[in-house]
Amino acid sequence: MKQDEKSTLLLCLVIPVAVGSVAGALTSQSMRIFSRLNQPSFSPPGWLFPVVWTILYLLMGLASYLVLTSDASKQDIRRAMLLYAAQLVVNFFWSLIFFNLGNYLFAFVWLLLLWVLVLLTTWQFSKCSKTAAYLMIPYILWITFAAFLNYMIYILNETA
Repeated sequence: MKQDEKSTLLLCLVIPVAVGSVAGALTSQSMRIFSRLNQPSFSPPGWLFPVVWTILYLLMGLASYLVLTSDASKQDIRRAMLLYAAQLVVNFFWSLIFFNLGNYLFAFVWLLLLWVLVLLTTWQFSKCSKTAAYLMIPYILWITFAAFLNYMIYILNETA
């Protein structure tokens, strides 16, 4: 691997991790808030969230690297990366809506938007790199689970 490829890979890994880290810093009380909410029985322990998100951000970053370095057309790569950037922005704001604003219904709707963007990103990634698309599957699954969890938290806490 050449030095410029290493730099590109590092940048691709750092960007989503940085997005998640900044969102985490802006919602530093999130696990305390989360533990005080009425939660469904299937809610995972709080310590699991940062572990899962770190893995997902690294998989996203690796997927974006595979897209950027693929032999796909510049147009397909550009579309893929625009969708990728859009879903990262939406991802960033979800935790602010959920934890800082405490607006669980709007956070759920926002998460549905994220889910659609991640699906579109994955579809566009598949045009550039099948492996990149496969790397996005755990993210789709987690967002699906997170949306269901978010909705149940809304239901359980709307009158609390």
